Amino acid sequence: MTSAPENETAAALPAPITRTSVSTDVALIATFAAFIAVCAILPGIPTPSGVPITLQTFAVILAGLVLGWRRGGLAALLYVVLGLAGLPIFSGGVGGVAVLAGASVGYLLAFPFAAVLAGVLGGVALQLAPRLQASRLAARLGEWAVRSASAWRYPLLVLAGLGASFLTIHPAGIVGLMARLGISFGEALAIDVVYWPGDVIKNLAAAAVAVAIFKAFPDMLRSRR
Repeated sequence: MTSAPENETAAALPAPITRTSVSTDVALIATFAAFIAVCAILPGIPTPSGVPITLQTFAVILAGLVLGWRRGGLAALLYVVLGLAGLPIFSGGVGGVAVLAGASVGYLLAFPFAAVLAGVLGGVALQLAPRLQASRLAARLGEWAVRSASAWRYPLLVLAGLGASFLTIHPAGIVGLMARLGISFGEALAIDVVYWPGDVIKNLAAAAVAVAIFKAFPDMLRSRR
């Protein structure tokens, strides 16, 4: 016969996570790879460097935040591989290995790493959010901060996305600009800085979409990996 304390302990344990099937993983990876492609071929904002501002980074970071580091990284990698194989899914509707000679090569090759890091940092953010929700800081901020987990998920996911962008995409982009344009670090940094405001906005949007997805589809939150 089970004792009452044992029943209470069992009730307090979280429900077991149902592992997604391989077919589900493949479908999600392919879907987000296609989403990155769609965001890439949408008209970009031209800049003096020749590297337009597009929604690619928004989609790449979103893939990592929503799918997790493994599946998000695979989605971004699939996108890059298919584009290098010749599909016209890179910015400007181009494809093929010739893009590796362009000024944007560093940004492009960093996408899988950015998605992986966004997935890792996003996982940390999602684990930290409930703890902050129950903290004294939440109580001081008001009732909304105590009751709403998304109130903490959003800013933490924004930080996760920004961390992924500025630790992978921008450094790699600067290196690519230096290598392909034959310019100094300072000159490449001056070009890269142009993308910072837009990148911040795209990460704000990616975090908002991720929170909305997790709210609408809780299984996505439980199965991200």
